[in-house]
Amino acid sequence: MATELQRFVTSEDDDEEMGMDVKEEDDEDDDEGEKNVEPPIMVGVDGGLASANSNASFLHHQSYQEQPTSQGGTRRCRPQEEKERTKLRERQRRAITAKILAGLRRHGNYNLRVRADINDVIAALAREAGWVVLPDGTTFPSRSQGQGTRPTGVTSTTVMTSSPSHMPVQQTPSVSLRGISSGYQTAVEYNACQMKSVFIPTSSPFDASSSIRSQTTTLIGDGGDAQNDPLLGGSIDSIDNKQVIDMPLPTKLQERDFAGTPYVPVYVMLPLGIINMKCELTDPDGLVKQLRALNSIKVDGVMVDCWWGIVEAHAPQEYNWNGYKQLFQIARELKLKLQVVMSFHECGGNIGDDVCIPLPHWVAEIGRSNPDIFFTDRAGRRDPECLSWGIDKERVLRGRTAVEVYFDYMRSFRVEFDEFFEDGIISLIEVGLGPCGELRYPSYPVKHGWRYPGVGEFQCYDQYLLKNLRKAAEARGHLFWARGPDNAGSYNSRPHETGFFCDGGDYDGYYGRFFLNWYSQVLVDHGDRVLSLAKLAFEDTCIAAKLSGIPWWYKTASHAAELTAGFYNSCNRDGYAATMAMLKKHGVTVNFTCAGMSTLNEHINFSVSLADPEGLCWQVLNAAWDACVPVTSENSLPCHDRESFNYLLEKAKPLNDPDGRHFSAFTYLRLSPLLMERHNFLEFERFVKRMHGEAVLDLQV
Repeated sequence: MATELQRFVTSEDDDEEMGMDVKEEDDEDDDEGEKNVEPPIMVGVDGGLASANSNASFLHHQSYQEQPTSQGGTRRCRPQEEKERTKLRERQRRAITAKILAGLRRHGNYNLRVRADINDVIAALAREAGWVVLPDGTTFPSRSQGQGTRPTGVTSTTVMTSSPSHMPVQQTPSVSLRGISSGYQTAVEYNACQMKSVFIPTSSPFDASSSIRSQTTTLIGDGGDAQNDPLLGGSIDSIDNKQVIDMPLPTKLQERDFAGTPYVPVYVMLPLGIINMKCELTDPDGLVKQLRALNSIKVDGVMVDCWWGIVEAHAPQEYNWNGYKQLFQIARELKLKLQVVMSFHECGGNIGDDVCIPLPHWVAEIGRSNPDIFFTDRAGRRDPECLSWGIDKERVLRGRTAVEVYFDYMRSFRVEFDEFFEDGIISLIEVGLGPCGELRYPSYPVKHGWRYPGVGEFQCYDQYLLKNLRKAAEARGHLFWARGPDNAGSYNSRPHETGFFCDGGDYDGYYGRFFLNWYSQVLVDHGDRVLSLAKLAFEDTCIAAKLSGIPWWYKTASHAAELTAGFYNSCNRDGYAATMAMLKKHGVTVNFTCAGMSTLNEHINFSVSLADPEGLCWQVLNAAWDACVPVTSENSLPCHDRESFNYLLEKAKPLNDPDGRHFSAFTYLRLSPLLMERHNFLEFERFVKRMHGEAVLDLQV
């Protein structure tokens, strides 16, 4: 029997990893005991339920023989043929269970222990749906669910585990696999879960992702239990014995009281076109009016981009700061602090860009004769959004290297605005390190046809990065590795469609690990070089670097979209630790965008791309905090409603953090006529007060 069981369990590598420890069924079970045992329940990967005895129709009544016993009575026993069938069914059930557990661990990123059983799976699914599961198996709705009323005519369904206690577990709506973490128990309660050695809370109550909504049709068709989901608290009708649920908007959640919490400064990002191409301030009167309104609600300051393509537009080392001088003077008069971005990339062509600001004209001229100064994909398409990191130390910019050009620009700014530094008006300098000012490769350019949720492409095919790759391959002793992957697909490929990113693909082979190590190290080295010079230019001033959040394909083993962007964050690695260590070395703050709220603002089915914005956000935040790197943040999309602001507050000031960690500042994206509308502005004022730790009168508790 053990030999046959091993044949089932070792049929796949994942099954062997599970180390299932299940006992053989007793061949001598009496008939009465067998009749009283509930059939075991299997939980499918899609969250549905299926009986392990799905082939019950195969069984038929057998005649039982009576044999005399030592006490003179008789006992009934099963024919040998039925015993063999029972053993076969048990082996098949165990093999299926092993595959389910392996699939959940590999594809769903559930943090199941090695010797997990069906109880662990049911508990994980229950926690993901927002239920509380205690160590002894006691299961009950969280407070946020328990406050709802049970719709008339809907009865709850329970499933019985295979444990002797027959503990009832409430059936929950079908949901998509969410990856690393389980779900928040309430708006302010979360449990800890270890994955990649980071602290990961469960899903936020403000996260009403479309992946959950997209699964509702399955629930409705099966007549499932809907009253436990806050998103399904609407009216319920019946058509042909099928429940039809009228889904309302997400219910209004309780608000946490932030009075007395740490003070988090709030800045507002100014419009992209506040300075025109002649370096002149556009509409100064309108700007003064808006800044006075911000000052009246105690906003701490504003953030503004200083565009390389405007200031040094026409000739090397000829800088024009006139418009910025006028802007900074207005901010000083209104007692607003300044966060200034050294923007070494072009503006235009990305989401949210409403103006076009190219790189300096003299840089574009060099690019026409030497296009390898720009990032290049496998097909040879150039991306002129920013300079390739391959020329950081190459004197191809009129006798200067790229890092020298960046340093000269930053030093000129520091000298020109010395009085604003001395007066403390300029509180932070954010150094642009790549496309959109973020430390990443331009792996998903819309101009080259990328569309969400494509994996993107590696951007290492300019002659300078290829030369760097060749040196790394020679040092490793494998010169034939001096190439990019040839099976990584195209911009809009899915991981499973490629030989490089698919499960068990080349990304985890010898060559793949070499290439990804080199590719990600180039990113870290670029940040190290530029930030070391920024520290020289801006002594005694807080410096920040912006980090991009790339959550799509986060719940796959390869994390393909992160790999092409330069973060070697596959399932067996922490791709952000090296970056945080580099930032810590220079005393730099990380600016990480809160991306999770986009699940409410955009009609994007995150389940299709196996995205997990929450899991990624908490991995990055904890990587930073573990390295003692301060964190600032900004919203990824415009938000004006209370629910969005509540989400940002929860992210800025995590509840019950054992170390009291919180954002060091927050930047609101961005100043616009829509923000200045009365209702939106009142909500923003309320948000600022709560960020500052002040009490508000209309708190909903």
